[in-house]
Amino acid sequence: MAKAAPAEQLRLLDLQALDARIKQLDNRAKVLREDPRLTDLHAGLAVAQSDLVVRTTEAADLARELARAETDVEQVATRMSREEARLNSGTGLSKDLVALQKELESLAKRRSTLEDIELELMERMESASARAAKQQGVVDDISGSLGAIRDEVDARLAEVSADREAVVRDRRTLADSFDAALLAVYERALTKRGIGAARLFHGTSEGSGMQLSPGDLAEIRKSPEDDVVMCPDAGCILVRSTDWN
Repeated sequence: MAKAAPAEQLRLLDLQALDARIKQLDNRAKVLREDPRLTDLHAGLAVAQSDLVVRTTEAADLARELARAETDVEQVATRMSREEARLNSGTGLSKDLVALQKELESLAKRRSTLEDIELELMERMESASARAAKQQGVVDDISGSLGAIRDEVDARLAEVSADREAVVRDRRTLADSFDAALLAVYERALTKRGIGAARLFHGTSEGSGMQLSPGDLAEIRKSPEDDVVMCPDAGCILVRSTDWN
């Protein structure tokens, strides 16, 4: 059984307090990183960005259709100009000129139809572009909120990290002041059980929160003050205070 002066064992509670503080800070950092606002905004942003893709794709498709319609109108207009020039020249047989006149009438109807299509596509594209712009605004708003919360979380994490570094420095200094054998017992219990040392107060282990059995208490009473005793429930070092029993 490991041995250490009662005062030395009592100092283990200071080390345990620092380890508990480190664990508390680690848990705080974990809570900050898992901020539900970040989770919700990430999910909302994914949906908003997906909707934006749909709306921008719709607007782009309509823009291509409009470009084709404009080309069709231009081609018909070019052909009409050419045929009108032939008609106005008055050359050719009368039947050819009549046929040309009918062709121009047909082309005029075709151009009118294509212009109607062009106008409809233009209106649809403007509407689609407006929807895409509105959705881009939604994405920007969510991204802005997400960025602000990230900055807030990062600032708090920086504070936690600075506190943790300070506690770790204090912990290192304190740990170095212990006998290596006693520290090894403490470290093993801390690694395995999450608690290295706890006070035994009025027969109760503060490591487990449980009242020790009469048999366990009897065994501890028999142990010299410099014996390092372990909690049967929590597996940590039990530090006996003056009123432990």
